[in-house]
Amino acid sequence: MDTKRSIRAKSGTNLGGASAHNRRIMIDALRVNGALSRADLARATGLTPQAVSNIIEELALDGLVRSQATIRRGRGQPATPYQLVPEGAFAVGLQIDRHVTRTVIVNLVGEVLVQMEAKLPPGGPAEGVVVVLDLIRKARIALQAQSPEAEKRLVGLGVAMPGPFGINTLYDDPWMMTAWQNFPLIDTIAQGTGLAVALQNDAAAAATAERLLGAAHGLDHAICIYFGYGLGTGLILNGELYGGAHSNAGEIGMILALVPGDGPDVEPLEHYASMAALCKLLKLDPSEPELFAMVTDALMRGGPKVEQWIDDVAQRLRRTVQALESIFDPQTIILCGGAPRALIDRLVAEIGPLLPSIADRASRYPEARLQAGLADPWSVALGAAAEPIARTFDPRFSAILKTA
Repeated sequence: MDTKRSIRAKSGTNLGGASAHNRRIMIDALRVNGALSRADLARATGLTPQAVSNIIEELALDGLVRSQATIRRGRGQPATPYQLVPEGAFAVGLQIDRHVTRTVIVNLVGEVLVQMEAKLPPGGPAEGVVVVLDLIRKARIALQAQSPEAEKRLVGLGVAMPGPFGINTLYDDPWMMTAWQNFPLIDTIAQGTGLAVALQNDAAAAATAERLLGAAHGLDHAICIYFGYGLGTGLILNGELYGGAHSNAGEIGMILALVPGDGPDVEPLEHYASMAALCKLLKLDPSEPELFAMVTDALMRGGPKVEQWIDDVAQRLRRTVQALESIFDPQTIILCGGAPRALIDRLVAEIGPLLPSIADRASRYPEARLQAGLADPWSVALGAAAEPIARTFDPRFSAILKTA
């Protein structure tokens, strides 16, 4: 008896002139669900069996899809599952933070093949970009050693750094890396690497990583609160990352999340809820290589100062979660970022119980309104690397309109 498998996929279109969209739909379905047969793909995407066959053959010729061993289901025709070819595409991700730069190279299914980091010099972007370009060069050499043909299949380079971008500032705000934002960074990196380069803020990159490998995998509506040196959110809306008019959507670090006892001099949320704020409290250098271990140790030891900080942050984020749920109606909210696992898990526990909101319903998928996501210093670089993969292969309206 053939039991039909539940498959998560977006709808394709059988109208002419939409082949780019349908290719993306097919790749997305295989990435979310793993290996699928042509019949599975046709049923899940709404495409005709002939359209599915044509696209599968095209993707196979392009080295993006390959068949597995044929399997028999009941008395019907045997089925041939198809899967993505990991080495079908590669992408470079680059994180530029206040004190450090990290780069990773991933394949089509998000496996990390190379990761390297370097400390940034104090001289600003003119000196720092030299370090950045050298780091990327070394990473590509390492990739070449693993896969000599990989350079031919590099689809681009994603850059992630703190936002907001392009707002008026009169001084070099250390929270915003204003000097780096005013530097022709993207053009310099594109010229130095020969790759197509795109910029996003670090919270958006963290959300991209969650979509590819984390708690947002397979979800169409999720909000990722990125808890790093600063604080922001990546917004996954209708299956796509939403950036806003100027790529500054989700900058919750700049809001005022009031709690009882706040006076008129209350500061932006990230001045309380961030790794920078915790480092200030603990008198730790944010550029310390062993920072995660030191913060984890401080959490384990506890103490009145640490406990009071956690309680204050939890109160502010509890109100922030309720506001985000009320505005965006997500399937779930994910707390993730460049912070130790012990801190992310502790905050998720302390933020509960959540305040009543429209997300409080009997039947939910996922069940948790708030959950822990990736907690890794490399998550932003990973998300930056996932961006060129997403830009090239993910379903989006621009593919239908032939604008990208």
